Amino acid sequence: MYFTIYMSIPQIFALAAVEIVGDYGLKEYANKGGWHYLATGLVGYISLVILLIIALQGSTLLLVNNAWDGASSILESLFAFFILGERFDNYMQYVGIFMVIGGMLLLKIPWKKTHSFHIPSLKGGDAK
Repeated sequence: MYFTIYMSIPQIFALAAVEIVGDYGLKEYANKGGWHYLATGLVGYISLVILLIIALQGSTLLLVNNAWDGASSILESLFAFFILGERFDNYMQYVGIFMVIGGMLLLKIPWKKTHSFHIPSLKGGDAK
């Protein structure tokens, strides 16, 4: 069975970026308190739900989840390497990151979305 891919690379990386914002806000709230950290985390995760609905419309959970996991791994690794200055202990761990990038390429997700988003009805039965 073939399934048309309606999501795009920018959508998947947006999912991962918004997840990082939500994670950061809630981590800071958990450790330091502060309404602004809680608000950042909540806005991040509410945005994540919206972006996930958009990505899932017309796509499979299998494809969206694997692409999201890969994008999240790539973005968080870049953030940790360049912003936090973290490094791996073994060069093979860097090879693993390049394998994740290769896996993302094998998923063959297009750069541009092929259809426009429509807001689903709460009653159901209108999802395309």
